[in-house]
Amino acid sequence: MKTKKVAVIGASGYSGEELVRLLLNHPQVELVAVTSRQNAGQTLAHVFPKFASHPKSKTLRFSEPKADLLAKQADVVFLALPHGVAAEYAVPLLDAGCEVIDLSADFRLKSAEIYQDFYAHDHPAPDLLKKAVYGLPEIYREQIKKASLVASPGCYPTSILLPLIPLLRAGLVKPTGIIADSLSGVSGAGRKAEVDYLFCECNESVRPYGVPKHRHLSEIEEQLSLAAGSNVVIQFTPHLIPVNRGILTTLYLEPVEKLTEEKISACYKKAYGNEPFVRLLEGKALPDTKNVVGTNVIEIAWRLDPRTGRLIVMSAEDNLLKGASGQAVQSMNILCGWPETAGLV
Repeated sequence: MKTKKVAVIGASGYSGEELVRLLLNHPQVELVAVTSRQNAGQTLAHVFPKFASHPKSKTLRFSEPKADLLAKQADVVFLALPHGVAAEYAVPLLDAGCEVIDLSADFRLKSAEIYQDFYAHDHPAPDLLKKAVYGLPEIYREQIKKASLVASPGCYPTSILLPLIPLLRAGLVKPTGIIADSLSGVSGAGRKAEVDYLFCECNESVRPYGVPKHRHLSEIEEQLSLAAGSNVVIQFTPHLIPVNRGILTTLYLEPVEKLTEEKISACYKKAYGNEPFVRLLEGKALPDTKNVVGTNVIEIAWRLDPRTGRLIVMSAEDNLLKGASGQAVQSMNILCGWPETAGLV
């Protein structure tokens, strides 16, 4: 099976570090470049001692992010950069014939106007929005196969969309009145020095943030609207919890008709029964971040509440893997025609 040369731009953040770990051990990948302005010139082993046992870590050095040079080195380029910055690299890389997988929010939306509304600046490359494929493999696998630009979803959206899209497509729940509560580990904020994310501020503390208009709402509502065939607006409240990684999401939904556990189970088994990275929990089991951290798996469970008439759906995932780097590698596997689980199990 043919190998591909791969580069990671922005490899010093949490998601970038996870990408490096996965790609170093991927059977079809040769990791040829990692970039970081602050670490330029240093070896991978020096910046990330955890990789020091890998033979490549002592020869591979961080470089300045220069799109023209990277395009000559790599077939596939991951962008682990802030929104607004990623697009600056995507344009020349695509023009040079590279396949690009973007972990930022720059290409997740189809509307430049919605992007401007939620991210407070004009979109840097609006012409590429129609070209980009939303990188949710379980939903858009066939489109990813033909893509040259994959927009990997956010961590919160993944935890909401995968449990909810099958129910909306099947017409089992109403597209109105949806409430989503999510709890995320501190790594979701990225590797940065800000007072809110210092140990003494986060430890022994649980707090909401981004209320009532978190940026991820834009892609969540766009994808749910596509699934429902009508405009969907949801109530979403994210919370920061004192763990390193993991997301737990609880959805409160109103059934269209009287539902049974069997009908819900059948809907999910039809959608995800053969998916390698979706674990459907039945019986008494409920999602638990300790069972998914360090994996590319999302757990999904559901309960009907006879008192309120609502359907409660819960999910758990690793925000840095299924919510970011692992899912991006999963999309790369699909795009390159490799086994979808390559480098991920």
